[in-house]
Amino acid sequence: MEIPSLDWLLLACQCMLVSGIDVYTAAVYEHRSILNPSPEIRPTRQKALKHMKENLNIYQLQVYEASKQGAKIIVFPENGLYGFNFTRDSIFPYLEPIPDPTVVKWNPCLHPKAVNDTEVLYQLSCIARYGKMYLIANMGERQSCKRSDPWCPSDGRYQFNTDVIFDAEGSIIAKYHKQNLYFEEAFNTPKVVEHVVFNTPFAGKFGIFTCFDILFYEPAVSLIDNYGVKQIVFPTAWMNQLPLLSAIEFQQAFATAFGINLLAANQHHPEYKMTGSGIYTPFASHDYYNMESREGKLLVAEVPIITHYNGSSLELKTSQGTLKFPERHIHIEPSAPQLQRWSVQMDQSQQFLGAADGLGDIFYSLMMYDNYTFVLMTDLEGDLQVCSSTLCCHLAYQHSHASGLYALGAFDGLHTVHGVYYLQVCALVKCAGSSIDTCGQSATTASDIIDFQLWGNFSTHHIYSEILATEVKLYRADTLEWVNNNFYMTKQGMTEGLITAALYGRWYEKD
Repeated sequence: MEIPSLDWLLLACQCMLVSGIDVYTAAVYEHRSILNPSPEIRPTRQKALKHMKENLNIYQLQVYEASKQGAKIIVFPENGLYGFNFTRDSIFPYLEPIPDPTVVKWNPCLHPKAVNDTEVLYQLSCIARYGKMYLIANMGERQSCKRSDPWCPSDGRYQFNTDVIFDAEGSIIAKYHKQNLYFEEAFNTPKVVEHVVFNTPFAGKFGIFTCFDILFYEPAVSLIDNYGVKQIVFPTAWMNQLPLLSAIEFQQAFATAFGINLLAANQHHPEYKMTGSGIYTPFASHDYYNMESREGKLLVAEVPIITHYNGSSLELKTSQGTLKFPERHIHIEPSAPQLQRWSVQMDQSQQFLGAADGLGDIFYSLMMYDNYTFVLMTDLEGDLQVCSSTLCCHLAYQHSHASGLYALGAFDGLHTVHGVYYLQVCALVKCAGSSIDTCGQSATTASDIIDFQLWGNFSTHHIYSEILATEVKLYRADTLEWVNNNFYMTKQGMTEGLITAALYGRWYEKD
């Protein structure tokens, strides 16, 4: 986790003391779920309940620990009660009917017999009630449907990947059906996109979506754009993909881009490349990433209450009203002199097929299944440029020493592997080895300290800024800004080697 700059710490401390910024305490639990060793075989309901009870016991312990630290809300990960790799049939004994909380007001802990076959809902409700906190858990849901329903599956039921929200009394106040399934044959996609918002007495409105949803406009971006949500709870079972989609890397980038608080709880199964959870605000991250440990991890942190963010200023709730941070305080300027911005006039459709003004030879390499156009960083300082379709990426850099191979890559196109979505990406990446065919492959260690300014002529305004250092540690940009139709990111003064610096653009309209 990056240590905030001294300027920011002084500013934050002064504001906390003078203005009394309102905060609440939040918790997320990265859970190493106890798995079914034979998920393709359908168990009895009793065996399924026994399995889920083992995980529920861990949930109960974590709520107890979080309550001792004053947590008002806790988030558990996707698939946390049973694990992965079920078929539609084998997961059935794990599913429960969940009444629509907008229609039925129900507290399972107080009224356990109101709905049959809801033993898990009962236990979750009681855990929330006795812990006196809002609780978000992901579980499987079943809904019967009639043959007259043209979307009704042949077995006569819908099965949903569902997040359930309990208030501090144990009542179910909301539920959300995951929209963007990721190779989940056990579940159905809901008929319509759901935008779920729930209210809390301690921090106002929260929104919710699940895992793969975060990469798409619906429901993730539209929930923030259209419903005034300033904080998101995010259960996930995220398999890390370096160099651009490590869990904490994109979680922080998403919170920063929208100026929101994001409470993200991931599974902890390093054998499946699953780790990476955090409590993120627009200016700080309390995160966890550990590929060595085999234990879960509870994160607890204070979170400021955001009342407004419009892309240029941030307003926080205080005991005296609201406190407004202009953009220069959201993105603290570094104390060292800025890298001189490098301006290049060119036809935006130009593509380099050979040498680029003496800056190096262009080559092509796959990065996360997409064919990137790359140019090598060969000097201790300089300027690089590379284009893909209409996107041109530029880099001005200063290098303390060169021990690793780095390349600047550009991709402007439709990603089609493990999901279909349109990308515009400018990325400076450390190559995994000493040859260019390793550029774009996963690297986790680096010793090269690089000051840089990275920018591109993006066609989308949805751009997620990512900076990863050695051992997958997060850093934040010094500045993020639009200038003359180019989006810029600047970083100086890192104390650890750079793995990735990327502007990850999502052109949602072209999906």
